[in-house]
Amino acid sequence: MKKINVAVIFGGRSAEHEVSLQSAKNVIQSLDKERFEPVLIGIDRTGRWFLNENSIHLLNSESAMMIQLADKENEIALTPTGINSKLINLNNKTTVSHVDVIFPVLHGPFGEDGTIQGLAKMANIPCVGAEILGSAIGMDKDIMKRLLRDAGIQIAKFFTLTKNIKKHYPYNQIVKQMGTQFFVKPANLGSSVGINKVSDKVSFEKAIEEAFSYDNKIIIEEQITGREIECAILGNENPIASVAGEIIPSDEFYSYHAKYLDEKGANLVIPAKISESLLKKVQEISLKTFKTLECRGMARVDMFITHAEKIIVNEINTIPGFTKISMYPKLWEYSGISYKELITKLIFLAIEDFNNRKKLKITVDL
Repeated sequence: MKKINVAVIFGGRSAEHEVSLQSAKNVIQSLDKERFEPVLIGIDRTGRWFLNENSIHLLNSESAMMIQLADKENEIALTPTGINSKLINLNNKTTVSHVDVIFPVLHGPFGEDGTIQGLAKMANIPCVGAEILGSAIGMDKDIMKRLLRDAGIQIAKFFTLTKNIKKHYPYNQIVKQMGTQFFVKPANLGSSVGINKVSDKVSFEKAIEEAFSYDNKIIIEEQITGREIECAILGNENPIASVAGEIIPSDEFYSYHAKYLDEKGANLVIPAKISESLLKKVQEISLKTFKTLECRGMARVDMFITHAEKIIVNEINTIPGFTKISMYPKLWEYSGISYKELITKLIFLAIEDFNNRKKLKITVDL
């Protein structure tokens, strides 16, 4: 059987560039080489695409903080040709490969927000994970939370600020609504980047400034006291849910550093120590969240369970981490799906969804 060319795309322009490189390394190592031919595409911080031949080459690969792309010679571009879209070497204009499926391992903006998914759609290539709409919704915490609320899924109390209305919401007024401790988050950024817990006016001003440095829209959200629970979802029309896992952060909250860079930043408890009935509710709510937000392929749903066993959904992650300390692959491993099998399933789910969508009419019968 002819191997399927899988373009694993990693790096990118977002603040989560280093995490993407770590995730990609694990995805590539777990790719079934008997079924798939990896086409390794690294995107640098300026947005340029480079072909990493044979294997992924990274500088400082053992350092989560210093890791970076090494191959920056073969700059390439993807040309949409309808079938077997080509990768062209920009130096000599020759075709270096073709792409059958895109596997984006791009966390945050310029990859997880619908941009790479839109490119895949224009190029007529299957793409692993959510489509354009689901990706964009999952990235925008404001839109995501409004849709969840309208679907009857419990979320934390929040409101949205933009730069032009910031002055209308002074610290004292926010405290009246949210209490003395709350969170400030950029609306369109993942993995706890730019998120700060506020406990006084000084920390509020710093948090606002940092959040607005990442986005023009930010979220003010109440603090929820409870256990941090995560559930992995896999599938298209009939998705399945994994066992639940619990995050026990070493610090006040599960920060970007603890999530991806520090192996001792949090204790991951798999499976979470919850009752069977509560696990069933977690899985049901995770699946409902996945469907409500128009997701496909994969996602990780993050939530809180309060002392009264209320389940409050925090967010969805449409391209979850695949690092060695990431929860998504660990949850599936415990649920009986190995890392290698998981990557294979995700690729075939992308092809399945692509083939189903190809059956839809795109022209009007005259």
